Amino acid sequence: MSNTLDKHVAAYQGDNLYDFDNEILLTWYPQRVLHHAGAARSLLELGLGHGYTTDIFSRRFERHVVLEGSPAVIDNFHSKHPECRAQIIETWFEKFSTDERFDVIVMGFILEHVDDPLVILRRFREFLAPGGRMFIAVPNAEVLNRRLGQLAGLLDDVTTLSENDHLLGHQRFYTVATLSDDVAQAGCRVDRLEGIYLKPFTTRQILSLQLDRQVIEGLCTIGVDYPELSCGLFAEISAR
Repeated sequence: MSNTLDKHVAAYQGDNLYDFDNEILLTWYPQRVLHHAGAARSLLELGLGHGYTTDIFSRRFERHVVLEGSPAVIDNFHSKHPECRAQIIETWFEKFSTDERFDVIVMGFILEHVDDPLVILRRFREFLAPGGRMFIAVPNAEVLNRRLGQLAGLLDDVTTLSENDHLLGHQRFYTVATLSDDVAQAGCRVDRLEGIYLKPFTTRQILSLQLDRQVIEGLCTIGVDYPELSCGLFAEISAR
């Protein structure tokens, strides 16, 4: 397999300013998946990334399969989580195929990376078991701190990708409207929409405040009801 994705591994090795945000996002939304997944037993997860979610999910699901296209990211994960029980398959999402059907499919901060999100949504809805549910998390262009930055003249367009976005391999931001549109075009419907982490200021500003963990938890809890203003969008979707 081509290792073209390996160039992004540096973003997942723990030396980035935005690791603060990533830890918040990537430890919060898995808890929302588990909250809504009920007694589901099998999970297909797209992407390893920082490894937070795979480590969390592997403790809960009897059957846990993870797809990852970067050998370097896989090696990085194994070095940090050698005891993880998940089955990790090195593959491109667009090429993966299986006769297995899963109770839950999770695409956590994946659709902003891929060339064609509709291809991914359409392909993976076919791998859902009857009554299965798919959960999606994506970055929100209209998060409160980006809106504020634009109003203050610090940001020309809330959808502009930053240097860090390019380091992570991001190709796009989402809004509530564009995520809903992609889901509908893929032949699915949004059954639930939540926000992930109501972020009022920039990462540097928040770090300078040295907020208690309870305050961060509070911002995540408030964000559930305000997806339009939150750092990430979390959607539960199903095939129509």
